[in-house]
Amino acid sequence: MKNIWTIARRDFRSYFMSPVAYLVIAGFTAIMGWMFYMSLAYYHQSSMQYQQMNMGKGASITDQIIRPVFGNMNVVFLLLVPFITMRLFAEERKNQTIQLLMTAPISMLDIVLGKFLSALFMILAMVGTTLFYPLILWMTGNPDFGPIFGSYVGTILMASCVLVIGMVYSAMSENQIIAGALSFATGLFFWLVSWAQSTAGGALGDILGYLSLISHYNNFSQGVINTSDLMYYLSFIFFGLFLTHRVLDSYRWR
Repeated sequence: MKNIWTIARRDFRSYFMSPVAYLVIAGFTAIMGWMFYMSLAYYHQSSMQYQQMNMGKGASITDQIIRPVFGNMNVVFLLLVPFITMRLFAEERKNQTIQLLMTAPISMLDIVLGKFLSALFMILAMVGTTLFYPLILWMTGNPDFGPIFGSYVGTILMASCVLVIGMVYSAMSENQIIAGALSFATGLFFWLVSWAQSTAGGALGDILGYLSLISHYNNFSQGVINTSDLMYYLSFIFFGLFLTHRVLDSYRWR
């Protein structure tokens, strides 16, 4: 366990030795801040209009702010996570330092989990910049805690799935651009695969719907943490880590 944390801390610090971490966090904060502000402004405007027409308060905070903001956050992570993961192993291979890492007195599992945690810490740091959103909502209204908590959990799990996709490609290539592009393309596939569900129909349609990352997120956005959805994300993450382990293991024996 000590080796895992050592690798995770080392790689997490290395993000801030280049402009990548600052650009990614700044871009994420700016985009999400603008989206939250626009959603909040639209909610207040629509609420005022409903009250003027004596039609009640209109749509809830959950429907007009929480779900749209977190839905957009997932799209932003789909775009930005490949920038975080593309350097995990590709840079090591390009600089020929991966041999030193693999010959060190640590297991392959320690390396994989350490790299995974370092990128996960980056994602958590980005998510942490949005924690004042719920505070603002509680100051201006009475939002449901369940959808907020569920959306955070679902978003972190979805981003972790994109993360392990990026780890696999980073382990397979020493070109960071190629690793990042393939990570985004594969993540987009698992995002949009449910679109073909109605066309395929039958058992194939059910399989395509089950493979979709976004279809398992819907319950989280409603504040419902379903065991089957949770197991899907955890299984996806485990399988991605397993593939990364196998790719690195095959590289060690070359």
